Amino acid sequence: MTATAPAPAHGAPSRGRVLPPPVTGQEVVLVALIAVLWLVLGLATPAFLSAGSIVPLLVATAPVALIGIGMTVVIVTGGIDVSVGSTVMVSAVVVATTMVATGVPLPAAVALSVAVGGLLGLVNGVLIAYGRVHAIIITFGTLNLFRFVGLRVFDSSTVEGIPATLAVFGRGEAGRTLGVPHSFAITLVLAAAAWWYLRHTAGGRHFYAVGGDAHAARLAGVAVRRRVLSAYVLTGVLAGLAACFVLAQGTSSLAANVGSGTELAVIAAVVIGGTSITGGRGSVLGTVLGALLVQTVATGVTQLGWPSQLSALFVGVSIVVAVGTDLIRQRTRRSS
Repeated sequence: MTATAPAPAHGAPSRGRVLPPPVTGQEVVLVALIAVLWLVLGLATPAFLSAGSIVPLLVATAPVALIGIGMTVVIVTGGIDVSVGSTVMVSAVVVATTMVATGVPLPAAVALSVAVGGLLGLVNGVLIAYGRVHAIIITFGTLNLFRFVGLRVFDSSTVEGIPATLAVFGRGEAGRTLGVPHSFAITLVLAAAAWWYLRHTAGGRHFYAVGGDAHAARLAGVAVRRRVLSAYVLTGVLAGLAACFVLAQGTSSLAANVGSGTELAVIAAVVIGGTSITGGRGSVLGTVLGALLVQTVATGVTQLGWPSQLSALFVGVSIVVAVGTDLIRQRTRRSS
């Protein structure tokens, strides 16, 4: 008499496909929507399709998409990080004041910014992974804590006389090769690396498992706390690098409001790109497209001379629609 194989356990509700297909339907829609917007804006204001408009658009998209790579991983694990704007602020002001005081070269400036961002991400990761407090509570607290630290470094004044050390990430001639901004090219390379890692390595798939069901992932041998910690450190590191991109966009001065609103733009890019706000599903490719869509709308609103509030309205409505659609899709999947 042969033994029958035990039936699979169904203790946790199914969350559907752990990994999305290589290119999702939502990403195809985003590509089509961006193409239509570019066509419409090109017809409405021909200057939009000129290099003088596209290059700044891509330069402005780069920091949002870059931080969005890390935020995608964080949200895939079931968390969130609303402190990224403050992380950008602290990293930017530390690097700016250091460049003014000592004239450090490009590699040292980038390494310093990345190290500061990684340290702040480590603070978030330790508190969330080991403190067992919800990520929104921790990162809302550190948002204000990091901003306080940044304001102390600013000393209630702007940083003046910043050298052009980071011009290689800017929108000028030094900041692009063959017309492509270096900051945007770096973002695409890092996004491709993250996409490959999340899809084709066991470590990458563990992030999806943690967001799908952390308890089941732990029973399966996934180091849940370590994965959560690494997600926030990664986001901090990328926010530090994004601070270099932001510094390169501006003039020789840096105001204390740097990084303000970045967290909303990043979260909008991630959820518009198809990452589930409840965790377990998401794509870095979708995030990059979401960031490009958000920045296209912002640029179009500016060039058409419309009120800037319309851009913020688009971001808010898009977040509500994307989250609502995701929740309806999950409810439908559970009931089927």
